[in-house]
Amino acid sequence: MPMPQRLAQFQQFLRQVWRLSAPYFSASDERWRARGLLTAIVALNLGAVYMLVQINEWNRVFYDALQNKDAAVFWTQLGRFTLLAMAFVVIAVYRFYLTQLLQLRWRAWMTRDLMGRWLQGQAFYRMELARYAGAAVPTTGATGLPHPGQREPDNPDQRLQEDVNLFTAQTVGLSMGLLNAVVTLASFVGILWGLSGAFSFTLGERTIELPGFMVWLALLYCIAGSVLTHYIGRPLIGLNFEQQKREADFRHHLVRVREYSEAIALDRGERVEQRNLDTRFTHLLANYLRLIGKQKQLVGFTNLFGQAAVVFPFIVAAPRFFSGAIQLGELMQIASAFDRVQGALSWFVENYDSLASWRATTERLTSFEAAISKQNTAAEPTQQAPAATDSGVIEAHGLNLRLPTGASLLAATELRVAPGEHTLVQGPSGSGKSTLFRALAGIWPFAQGQVALPARTMFIPQRPYVPDGALRDALAYPEPASRYSDAQLQDALRDALLPALAARLDERDNWTQKLSGGELQRLAIARVLLRQPAWVLADEATSALDVAAEQQLYARLKALTERTGGALVSIAHRPGVAAFHDRYWRFVPQTEGSAARYRIESAALA
Repeated sequence: MPMPQRLAQFQQFLRQVWRLSAPYFSASDERWRARGLLTAIVALNLGAVYMLVQINEWNRVFYDALQNKDAAVFWTQLGRFTLLAMAFVVIAVYRFYLTQLLQLRWRAWMTRDLMGRWLQGQAFYRMELARYAGAAVPTTGATGLPHPGQREPDNPDQRLQEDVNLFTAQTVGLSMGLLNAVVTLASFVGILWGLSGAFSFTLGERTIELPGFMVWLALLYCIAGSVLTHYIGRPLIGLNFEQQKREADFRHHLVRVREYSEAIALDRGERVEQRNLDTRFTHLLANYLRLIGKQKQLVGFTNLFGQAAVVFPFIVAAPRFFSGAIQLGELMQIASAFDRVQGALSWFVENYDSLASWRATTERLTSFEAAISKQNTAAEPTQQAPAATDSGVIEAHGLNLRLPTGASLLAATELRVAPGEHTLVQGPSGSGKSTLFRALAGIWPFAQGQVALPARTMFIPQRPYVPDGALRDALAYPEPASRYSDAQLQDALRDALLPALAARLDERDNWTQKLSGGELQRLAIARVLLRQPAWVLADEATSALDVAAEQQLYARLKALTERTGGALVSIAHRPGVAAFHDRYWRFVPQTEGSAARYRIESAALA
């Protein structure tokens, strides 16, 4: 890859790091505390380097005392070393503690910030919809057609839990390590320059004297090591990125097996799931094997590089020691100073593996943050969000409904439901009935038009979400259970034909796994009966129930909407449900070449 292109990639990476890091230190409500912690950590790093300079000076005096057999100086220097060591330990302990505290606070803020933006305005839903549909959710455009784009980032759970943790820890750790290396280099390069003397060599008839030759040797040594390290470890960036993705995919499928354990068991799908999991795990291991192969090469070189650096200064300075030009203490001080300078210059070599992992984490987190920002800051929404009005009607004007692929389901559709006009939505499977409900709710991004929705409206999905925890919280979701009395909660369960659950309000469980499909649907209806909305839009809300239970619950839903001055709008295939409705919306297929695949026919039920 040409050098200008690599430089451009590096600059882009730094901009990514800045974009992720800057908000916490410049715009968050914790910015002053964060700056204070960062300042303290920097000060402690500077203090640690100062102590290393003092210990370097101690080396000269101590080893000279040994060479001269000076017992008084020897014991004095041991006492001095004790004080230096204790001070260094205190600095190291508090540097570690404050660094970990900064990482913890930064992670907490960044996780909550990204999580809040991910949940804001159904961004989480739009991102998943686009990813599984294989298309980008559109954010602008007058045609309503989705713009081309990359798939949305995968595994948001990993980005929020693991990647944020890695990013904050690696950013603080590597940046403080780099600062420490720079300060160490600045502190010890002068010491090494003064101790190393001049190196003379003859070139032709001229004698050339090179001052500070140990500094130049350290520089050449580390440049060569850095170049070789980059050449050996460059593939680690892509392999780390791919490894994180495959780990997340494997974990995601394990969670799905747990969530759908009953369905898999009923279908005797254990072998298929074993094969699917084994395939993902094999891919994970294959990439990991390539990763550790490259890490082996890098570790081999960096260890060779480090071990050679131990004896290198002694080899270079030994002639001066044996000639009597320097004493043992000065030789040890040269070795110590060379080790600090070489260590500072070798920061890139020693941290290359961590840098590769940091870059992969940053790129994954940047793509996730960019996807959230795209959803949260869309310049021109594809559909005006439905207004919660007091007009008492459901209305849609000029509604265009599309699939993520761009195919048109409905075009320029006009819909209206007045109070008491209980409406049944019918049509072939896959015609877009549920998608119409999503558009009326304002969560379908591939839609255009104006939608008005009465304020007291509830939707009942075919597959209701039931959070884990106490049953009272699952019943009142998304409102706090404290808003309702025990008697209200129990009455709602009984009215929804769940009397056995009325005495279990405080029981905590995984209710999605604990309850049957029919019980989950009845629990969703219990929520409606608890909140008493005026308008109810039910999407196959009783498909898992027997006919008798369905009839009984629909009668209660209809009575509720009539009592509260609204209407019932239902998607259902069973003929018996029609008895609870007065009108219908029927999806009628259109001929090929029409503006949309379907049109909605509205009329009174016979």
